[in-house]
Amino acid sequence: MVGDVERVGLGWAARAAHPALRQLVRRYVGYTQDNVTLPVHRGLPGRSITFIVSLAAPIRLLDGPAFQGVVGGLHMAPSLIEQDRYQQGLQLDLNPLGARALLGVPAKELAKDVVDLGDLPVTWAKTLPERLKDRGTWAERFDLLDEVLTHALKPVTLLSEVQWAWQRMVRSQGVTPVTELAGEVGWSRRHFTERFAREVGLGPKQVSRLIRFERGRDLLRAGHTLADVAALAGYYDQAHLSNEWRALAGCTPTEWIREELPFLQDITGPGRTE
Repeated sequence: MVGDVERVGLGWAARAAHPALRQLVRRYVGYTQDNVTLPVHRGLPGRSITFIVSLAAPIRLLDGPAFQGVVGGLHMAPSLIEQDRYQQGLQLDLNPLGARALLGVPAKELAKDVVDLGDLPVTWAKTLPERLKDRGTWAERFDLLDEVLTHALKPVTLLSEVQWAWQRMVRSQGVTPVTELAGEVGWSRRHFTERFAREVGLGPKQVSRLIRFERGRDLLRAGHTLADVAALAGYYDQAHLSNEWRALAGCTPTEWIREELPFLQDITGPGRTE
């Protein structure tokens, strides 16, 4: 047991993963919400593989299948999810470089796709939803995730150049040019893009867009103006920011703030990633 839940709010709780997992799992978030009125939720793109287990009704993709547990790879468009009045579940945001170590598949196989948790080539994934349902508190559920994932962790060999480039991109919040990254690892831009995409599932230019977009989303959630978000997240101007939102979210930032932000703040508090 790592410890008690570190953050608790109205309808949500969060805790850092076990120290052995923290390079691969950003954090655990549990959520409970009744009287949901927003019929469809936009699962926005970002730099993480999204791992969700519902403790209530299955997760239903709009005009698609339903899953009790689901893993979504890196994608350049929103995942539209039908919402029930009552929801309870857990979400983990996974580093794509840890996909093979934790999930048994490379991030490339998950990119632009949503996969039933039970279809992963790891035995623990098939029983995890029911095991989580059997735990009565968020602390107990987070402890179970620590236990299962640390036991599942397998050693894998990753290209040091790709690992370094990923860390550099995250630290610079997606603003380092791809040509500069390639030069710093001693590869041509073309070779760098191919090797990076082979491991992550998307090319470095696409991932940089996702990192900037996620940064902008978090700034909007924190209450910054659109002009400030554009400047702080590395966009040319507010028009560039709005164009990226239309491309990656299917709506403008203003539409997202009006439709989604109050709901997301209610269930998870500040700083959650979808």
